[in-house]
Amino acid sequence: VWYETFVCFSLLSVSIRNREVLENILAVVLAILVAFLGSVLYIEGFFKDIWVFQFCLVIASCQYSLLKSVQPDSSSPRHGHNRIIAYSRPVYFCMCCGLIWLLDYGSKTTSATRFRLYQVAFTSPLLLASARDLVIVFTLCFPLVFFIGLLPQVNTFGMYLCEQLDIHVFGGNVTASTSLLAAVHSFIRSIVAVALLYGLCYVALRESWEAQHIPVLFSVFCGLLVAVSYHLSRQSSDPSVMIALGTRGTVILCPRLAVQVKDPLPEKLKNSVSERLQSDLIVCIVIAVLYFAIHVSTVFIALQLLGCGDSVWPSNMIPPQVRKQLPWHCFSHPLLKTKEYYQFEVRVHAFIWKSRQRGINKAFILKLKLWPFLLKDCVRVDVCMLMCGRWCSLPLTLQLVPRDVVGLSFAELVRAVCPPPNIGESRVFFFVFFLRCVCMSCVLGPSSFVEAFLVVLSMPFGYLWELFHKLRFVYTYIAPWQITWGSAFHAFAQPFAVPHSAMLFVQAMVSALFSTPLNPFLGSAIFITSYVRPVKFWERDYNTKRVDHSNTRLASQLDRNPGSDDNNLNSIFYEHLTRSLQHSLCGDLLLGRWGNYSTSDCFILASDYLNALVHLIEIGNGLVTFQLRGLEFRGTYCQQREVEAITEGVEEDEGFCCCEPGHIPHVLSFNATFGQRWLAWEVLVTKYVLEGYSITDNSAASMLQVFDLRKILTTYYVKGIIYYVTTSPKLEEWLANEMMQEGLQPCRDRNYVDMDATFNPNIDEDYDHRLAGISRDSFCGVYLTWIQYCSSRREKKVLDADKDSALVTLCYGLCVLGRRALGTASHHMSSNLESFLYGLHALFKGDFRISSVRDEWIFADMELLRKVVVPGIRMSLKLHQDHFTSPDEYDDPAVLYEAITSHEQNLVIAHEGDPAWRSAVLSNSPSLLALRHVMDDGTNEYKIIMLNKRYLSFRVIKVNKECVRGLWAGQQQELVFLRNRNPERGSIQNAKQALRNMINSSCDQPIGYPIYVSPLTTSYSETHQQLREILGGPISIGNIRNFVISTWHRLRKGCGAGCNSGGNIEDSDLGGGGSSASNNVGSNESQSSVSHGGSVISGNGPAANLHPPVTSHPPTLGTSHSSHSVQSSLVRQSPARASMASQSSYRYSSRHSSLRTSATGLVPCRRSSTSQISLRNLPTSIQSRLSMANPPDPSVQLGSLSIQYGLPSSSSSSQSIPAYKRHTLVGLLAAEGGNALGDPQPSNHASPAYHVPGRKEEVMYRVQIIDPSHVMEAINMSKRKELQWPDEGIRLKAGRSNWREWNPQEGMEGHVIHRWVPCSRDPGSRSHIDKTILLVQIEDKYVPIVESGVIELGAEV
Repeated sequence: VWYETFVCFSLLSVSIRNREVLENILAVVLAILVAFLGSVLYIEGFFKDIWVFQFCLVIASCQYSLLKSVQPDSSSPRHGHNRIIAYSRPVYFCMCCGLIWLLDYGSKTTSATRFRLYQVAFTSPLLLASARDLVIVFTLCFPLVFFIGLLPQVNTFGMYLCEQLDIHVFGGNVTASTSLLAAVHSFIRSIVAVALLYGLCYVALRESWEAQHIPVLFSVFCGLLVAVSYHLSRQSSDPSVMIALGTRGTVILCPRLAVQVKDPLPEKLKNSVSERLQSDLIVCIVIAVLYFAIHVSTVFIALQLLGCGDSVWPSNMIPPQVRKQLPWHCFSHPLLKTKEYYQFEVRVHAFIWKSRQRGINKAFILKLKLWPFLLKDCVRVDVCMLMCGRWCSLPLTLQLVPRDVVGLSFAELVRAVCPPPNIGESRVFFFVFFLRCVCMSCVLGPSSFVEAFLVVLSMPFGYLWELFHKLRFVYTYIAPWQITWGSAFHAFAQPFAVPHSAMLFVQAMVSALFSTPLNPFLGSAIFITSYVRPVKFWERDYNTKRVDHSNTRLASQLDRNPGSDDNNLNSIFYEHLTRSLQHSLCGDLLLGRWGNYSTSDCFILASDYLNALVHLIEIGNGLVTFQLRGLEFRGTYCQQREVEAITEGVEEDEGFCCCEPGHIPHVLSFNATFGQRWLAWEVLVTKYVLEGYSITDNSAASMLQVFDLRKILTTYYVKGIIYYVTTSPKLEEWLANEMMQEGLQPCRDRNYVDMDATFNPNIDEDYDHRLAGISRDSFCGVYLTWIQYCSSRREKKVLDADKDSALVTLCYGLCVLGRRALGTASHHMSSNLESFLYGLHALFKGDFRISSVRDEWIFADMELLRKVVVPGIRMSLKLHQDHFTSPDEYDDPAVLYEAITSHEQNLVIAHEGDPAWRSAVLSNSPSLLALRHVMDDGTNEYKIIMLNKRYLSFRVIKVNKECVRGLWAGQQQELVFLRNRNPERGSIQNAKQALRNMINSSCDQPIGYPIYVSPLTTSYSETHQQLREILGGPISIGNIRNFVISTWHRLRKGCGAGCNSGGNIEDSDLGGGGSSASNNVGSNESQSSVSHGGSVISGNGPAANLHPPVTSHPPTLGTSHSSHSVQSSLVRQSPARASMASQSSYRYSSRHSSLRTSATGLVPCRRSSTSQISLRNLPTSIQSRLSMANPPDPSVQLGSLSIQYGLPSSSSSSQSIPAYKRHTLVGLLAAEGGNALGDPQPSNHASPAYHVPGRKEEVMYRVQIIDPSHVMEAINMSKRKELQWPDEGIRLKAGRSNWREWNPQEGMEGHVIHRWVPCSRDPGSRSHIDKTILLVQIEDKYVPIVESGVIELGAEV
């Protein structure tokens, strides 16, 4: 038995135990293949002499790895046992043996040269034999190759192979794979697309071609090619995104808390993908038909578009440079500054200049129109030369493939224009340049220098760019004047690496050819090549698992409080930052706010406390997949030094070598310029605006240090309990509960006193010193007034709240129970601050422990704890904070009641371990409050965390992506393979020139130590609101229908307004049709357009959050156009038109109602689509005076007048107001104001504003600016003189030329002195655009502004 046991353990020590049957089968199959292929090569005589022994060692190592693999392996991406590594060596051995046999077979059977390129025979026997010998040498070097780690594990290699084939064969140059499944999916998708197009191209090339004729079938192929390429570029490579369309959002269920937290991210992603698919269905059909029609015509032959894109590439490279923080590393500030550049705190979305909007439109046109046209013209020329037999003059892309698969090359080129302009346009620019070089080579002859020059420059564009980044990283990292030695080994390796600089350059070229990282060995100046990796880099799908109450046991929550460290609690802020980037990243990249970008680029977002590395994984047409890695809030010393390096400015540096002569204004000094060029990173933007939370943490110990402050907290605790019990809808049920009444029976006695030892006279305001406890009388003496006030505010019937009522008894029992629970949690040591804070935190997170028999009545309904006591202790913390700003304000019960009600609506108070906290943060709640207990590294402190949603400013730093990949690969090799566990190892010491510590800290755990690593998140351009306003939303059937309907209604109203005395289109749009529905993903805010007395305020503007959404009702087709003109006249000429028109009155908030009260006394009411004004609704005096002023015309038919006036009326009883009575009605309404339509008011305030349009009197009423972007600051300096100004002196003062440093701001008020209306008959009042322009006088300044940028405050009295 002992011998058998020993043999068993010995066998286990030399072999591994497979977990599944499939692994055993695969191991046996691979062992047989290794032996078979090895014997075949040995029999064929490929190895002789000593190399036979070496080959046998390779075979033995491959077979033994199936029994006992090397752990850890140099290419293993994880700590511990890696099951996949066991199959790497045999798989690679089988691949190399098969390749050796195929190359040998080809070298022996190829009798003649079949494929030649520039006089080089690629299928010659000599070339194939040389390749065979090279593979043989590589196979014999397997032990060294696997020891160094030059080959990845097999799944990584499969992912890399599919990704590279998709990029370089099918043109998917920015579609990086996010997993092995995604790589296979993307590769198969490209194969299917090319296979479908292959038939059309094959048949088209078989037809006869003429110089002035293009076959129709080839035109069909080109149309479908552009459509299919457009669709492929807009789809993510991850198939799980498509699978998510059929699944629901993730729901986290916490049974103990009965809370369902729905993750909003999957639903947003699902809606975005659905919108894109609907849009692609329409757009692809339109693109296919359009490009077919253009290609089948003679447009290309007549226009010769081949050189139309030569000048576009430089124009797209210069603007990103001038927007950088340090343009060309020479200037000290951006040459084109953003509006937020000088703002200390940004309060709105980032502003987009008109020039940038034009640039976005230009890039959109280039990507969808110009570049496909250019490529299709190149395709036409090349195919014509191909069919005419001039094969040698074709571009390299067409010479690499036979004529039957020429469509594959066209697909690759067309898909090259779908990425961002700085990538696609660069490739297209070089493609056109190479094509012209080929034409020159045909003229100069095949032996000319141009042909050789073409061969050199025709290398893959991405390889050259990658080589440039690698060399820049290496020379920046090892520069002698800025090297930072983190250990003694670094000091030794620095001079040792100098003689090997030439070898380093060759190594960089090989590394760029295979896209492998070039990593510093142990962080030193010695660089070695690592194994190939995909763009995603990390083979594992690692993301942070947040620890909260939904994924931990109840016992651990109560005893050990897991997840109480700062890193776990702060990770939620990076998760919210990820969600914010998911909404805006793709749009911001397209708007140029992050400069030029490409796949696998890395950026660092740095703010006051957030430092995150953003890795771009996949870039498509309107989509970006990224991963965010959040660093610690309070990092190590090395991290702090590197954060200082990226946040400090160099504008004040005046050094020139060893002296300080200063520098030219707005230009960097020589030393600063030199230093910036020797960095592996650069600051792109200093004011990148992103929605987030400002974090304020206050020490709870300092706020509760003295007894008086604790007494205030306890008082608010009691008042909070009373508030929640009186406002609860279950109050009547609790008062009628017999079990509760029986438990509270002792408390009904007037002389009852609770003398529990936990009560303390220092912190309990109602403590009775005579009875040494809390009596019912002392409780009523302090809190009875508050109980009665809360009871009186109940919406249901008012309960009896006298001193002996059941309500007071219930409140007394709950308040005593709550304070006893606080004392129990504090271990009956409330006088001790640490114990008091411990108990307060226990109650804050919901840990109530009922230890007294007198409190067991609470078990009759545990909702009393969840809905009354827990919210009471949480609300008391907020009220205690408010006490510091206004100590005596909450003495008034009404003020305290309103404050608690307001906090209930606008503030989320929860424990950070509660799933409701995460849900509130991810749902963008405006304010949050929590009590945090931090136990980390020996610290034990309590903090009050306050979050307020606002716009944060980040610095965007772009890091050399080869620097990131190299440092990550070096850390993986050092920690996994070399097992260096030293926390102060030299490779993570700070190196400011490469940000070595910050980059290494962002590695996947346990290699790095980020506090948050997001899952792969996809951002779509459709979720960016500003980009939607520029380019429009997704195209769908519903949006097209809404657009047609709204356009039709606008045309009808516009025609009616233009025919009625200069009516304003916007003024007559009061009952207009709704605009096209907005399908903004993840947004719950409806976009509406509501008129304010002729001005339209969009739901997207700054005032949108001040008012509730409004629904527009489209008018019927039979509505009279003249009625809109009457309404426009009423609204436009009355000084109180903001309140006369109901559609503007009900949209104003209550706090501004006093400013917008009408002078005529109209009551604001909600406009109805059927509400009208008729003669029967007017007072008798107005009806009589109206009939006397103008005799009726018998030819005029009576009918309904659809004036949206906000007054109730009946269509059956209404009488029409003829045209000749309209202006009379305006004057009568002004004179009878209050008697006609509202409360009686004096009517002796005559104003020129009541007159009919066309007169010269001024319109005197006050307005308030709500959107400064509508200000026309340069209209007075226009050379075209679009407007006729009332005075030349006013024109000179109404613009930027006179304002100088002064700017119109939101909230400024002034009175209108002139207005220009579209289509007005009076040239002095005619607007040159389709919107009304107001001339507003603010103090001594004159501001021309579009009417939709203001709200009206009433008449200027």
